[in-house]
Amino acid sequence: MAKTEPVVLHSLLGMHPNTKALKTGEISSPLVTFDYFDVKVANTQFKAMVRDAKYDFGELAMVTFLQAKHFGKPYTLLPATIVGRNQHHTIFYNADRGHLVPSDLSGKRVGVRAYTQTTGAWVRGFLAEDYGVDIASVRWITFEDAHLAEYRNPSNVERAPDGKTLKQMLLDGEIDAAILGDVAEEGPLKHLIPDHESAGRAWARKHGGVPINHLAVMRDSVVKARPDVVREVYRVLKESRAAAALPTGADDPLRFGIKAIRQSLEQLNDYAVRQKLIPRAFPADELFADAARILGPLAE
Repeated sequence: MAKTEPVVLHSLLGMHPNTKALKTGEISSPLVTFDYFDVKVANTQFKAMVRDAKYDFGELAMVTFLQAKHFGKPYTLLPATIVGRNQHHTIFYNADRGHLVPSDLSGKRVGVRAYTQTTGAWVRGFLAEDYGVDIASVRWITFEDAHLAEYRNPSNVERAPDGKTLKQMLLDGEIDAAILGDVAEEGPLKHLIPDHESAGRAWARKHGGVPINHLAVMRDSVVKARPDVVREVYRVLKESRAAAALPTGADDPLRFGIKAIRQSLEQLNDYAVRQKLIPRAFPADELFADAARILGPLAE
């Protein structure tokens, strides 16, 4: 395959503020044609990516990628954040059942969409680190399987009964708290961390930036055959992010470059090992070895 030959990439990319210019064609490439899969929420296709290698390029949740790396799935990580956010606002309790603070969670039942969900890994990490929660004593109630078929949940993870939903179980008092995600308080459902905005900002400054949820990945075979395509994809992703005029500096949730991502990525690795999501940590230099070689100074 000639290096100047255009390539079509079967792509999985949500419509985010930072990807909008790329997905709408405002930013385009003479070298790459993006064949986007029509999906409202990208994470519904992560299972297809890591189980069936369905896509050439796309966004992938970080815990899913770390597990995919462990199980030898054919994807290369790029230092381009697609989704990032502070996480302290994502966990809720039911005030009608009595007041609850984070340190009360040891030994309790906490719901989460899936044990392997990246948001859940971040939340468990700061609950243990900053609030003294014994996360091994918590009974984690889940509703979905892991994206990786090979992964098995730890013994303190329990599947919710068929027909149950996360929010309703919290309302009914069947669980003590729940990681509901990027939603507002509703009725008796209150933020477990009332000062979540300031807590999130303080955490981000201490840990090298806002937590990263999704990074860009590319199929190994494309990376090996077309390093020019890797450089081009990184370029247009960066241009699309710049077109969104989003925050920069310490509050930037969508950082580019190995240096900007390193500390957050290695922190998530540490959390993932402690939570039995992966058996060993993957240093950033190992994860970004191919990207650093191909992108050179652009990856810094």
